[in-house]
Amino acid sequence: MLKVQNVELSFGGRKLFSEVNLEFTKGNCYGIIGANGAGKTTFLKILTGEIEPTLGSVWLAPNCRMSILKQNQNAFDQYTVLETVIKGHEKLSKIIEEKEELYNVVDFTDAIGMRLAELEGEFAELDGWNAEANAETLLTGLGIGSSLFHVIMKNLDPKQKVKVLLAQALFGNPEVLLLDEPTNNLDPISARWLETFLLNFENTVLVVSHDRHFLNDVCTDICDVEYGRISLYPGNYDFWYESSQLALRQAKDQNKKSELKIKELEDFIRRFSANKSKAKQATSRKKALDKIVLNDIKPSMRRYPFIDFQPARDPGNDILTVEKLTKPGIFENVSFTISKDQKVAFISSNSLIPTALFRILAGEDTEFTGTYKWGVTITPAFFPQENGKYFKRDLNLVDWVRQYTGMEQSETFIRGWLGRMLFSGEESLKSATVLSGGEKVRCMLIKVMLSGANALLLDDPTNHLDLESITSLNQGMNRFRGNVLFTSHDQELLDTVANRIIVLENTITFDKMCNYEEYLDEIENK
Repeated sequence: MLKVQNVELSFGGRKLFSEVNLEFTKGNCYGIIGANGAGKTTFLKILTGEIEPTLGSVWLAPNCRMSILKQNQNAFDQYTVLETVIKGHEKLSKIIEEKEELYNVVDFTDAIGMRLAELEGEFAELDGWNAEANAETLLTGLGIGSSLFHVIMKNLDPKQKVKVLLAQALFGNPEVLLLDEPTNNLDPISARWLETFLLNFENTVLVVSHDRHFLNDVCTDICDVEYGRISLYPGNYDFWYESSQLALRQAKDQNKKSELKIKELEDFIRRFSANKSKAKQATSRKKALDKIVLNDIKPSMRRYPFIDFQPARDPGNDILTVEKLTKPGIFENVSFTISKDQKVAFISSNSLIPTALFRILAGEDTEFTGTYKWGVTITPAFFPQENGKYFKRDLNLVDWVRQYTGMEQSETFIRGWLGRMLFSGEESLKSATVLSGGEKVRCMLIKVMLSGANALLLDDPTNHLDLESITSLNQGMNRFRGNVLFTSHDQELLDTVANRIIVLENTITFDKMCNYEEYLDEIENK
């Protein structure tokens, strides 16, 4: 068990959060969410003791071991992969090192023998005889093959190092497991393996993640870092979002009778608890949603942009035909036809490949062979992954948006668009040259929405966005009544938007009408 008691943290007179009282218990997985800069990672550092709180304390039950996903990829460069994983259990690792040192002593004494007997007993208690086998199982599950087990860490690719450090954090069945963005750089199959591992993990997990699919699958509770407070809510991310939005709507509607509010919330809880696809943890871990009471549901004050793509005209039946398209050195002989109502996710081990395809289809690259043809009723709009060229002019945001209105529009009209994307008041007058990555993406989404396009080419649109913006984008893509061709690293977006998956490497290797989960099932069972 892990307790946080009256914790406050201040920096330079500013309170990051205060009066935090939380209890994290065995058998539960807590997803820590919050806007960028809210203090999620800082909160984890308080729990580990890396940062001392200004007030209050953190209490870990006696004899409980806490394990942390380490972010320093070079910290274990002198060790082999297996040694690095076993170092995740500090006590066991020290016992192994001391044993080896004593067994190599030339002048063996009775005292050394007695000490070795003690160490062997502790070694057995900590399941030391199975340490290498357990480490190998973790590494294999995360996609690190046996040929790498004895390779020195400094010789690994950075993406492989991340997997080894994740295996290190999972090793030895820690009582408390802290994971900061554990799915970063994981391939889909490895991410799926991690989800299954955590669903079967019987101790306490706290995880910071922007991956909604992951949060939905593994979390029994959501820990929301918001406006100087940290609050705990039962359920996974989708349940937290939908229930808090429902409570917020009800709070704003002062005329609704309390009895109707209660019935609506009860119906929502009952409906959500029965939906296994929405709440896997309800059946896999402890049926947490069945225990929710109405007082657990509170409105969130988090702000969400409103993303809504409205086509100026409905698309006809002919959408897009691509024949033997070749981009030298990137892909060759790519052919496919897009039909009405299809929303297609392009998957590739090399993100440059779908980017190159999208740039051709958007008319930005003419160095190719083969052909593509948009239908006569189709107006495509392109959201590029690299958007720097759109923000080089020193324009305030009102004038930046004015470039894409297509007509002389009033400042009130433009400010309305900026407001729906969370640029309000003086923010709408800031220079486009000083925007953050997330702010640029929100501006580019305004540009796409203003286009009135009925076919969207979206190249990793969730890059740099926070959870709130990703959730809103997901909803906007689902509502859109045109065609979408897109790439994304967000599994929830892939699974809930796409009804067709195309895997594009040097050429097309998979093309099927299915959702993302069905695609993963198929490749996993091959």
